[in-house]
Amino acid sequence: MSSDAGVAAGEAVIVFDGTCVLCNGWVDFLLRHDRRGRYRFAAMQGATGRTLLARYGLDPDDPASFLLLEGARAWTDTDAIGRVLGGLGGFWKLARLMVLVPRPLRDVLYRWLARNRYRWFGITACRIPDEAERMRFLD
Repeated sequence: MSSDAGVAAGEAVIVFDGTCVLCNGWVDFLLRHDRRGRYRFAAMQGATGRTLLARYGLDPDDPASFLLLEGARAWTDTDAIGRVLGGLGGFWKLARLMVLVPRPLRDVLYRWLARNRYRWFGITACRIPDEAERMRFLD
């Protein structure tokens, strides 16, 4: 990762809400299932996460979007989720079929969940990766 928070070719970075219990559960899920170590993570509360969100037109102070960066490309919300799951390989590739549901419908449901996630799942302290996970997190 360069000092200007660019994403290197071949690298995949997920910007997530580090204080959201649901979002941290998603990161735990990915750490368990991403056997190739393909994805790296940046909490939106950190300098790298904030920079990446702003660069792609997302408000770092309104964490309602999910951002996936792969090289020079960016995906948000349900497009990002489908791409991440598909990137795990195997059975998870079927998640890419979610594109059969029109994006406006998918994203309305996603935004509804995102707006209510703190109330339904709670808030936690920002995640501190353990020694084994540290290389997968950008800051």
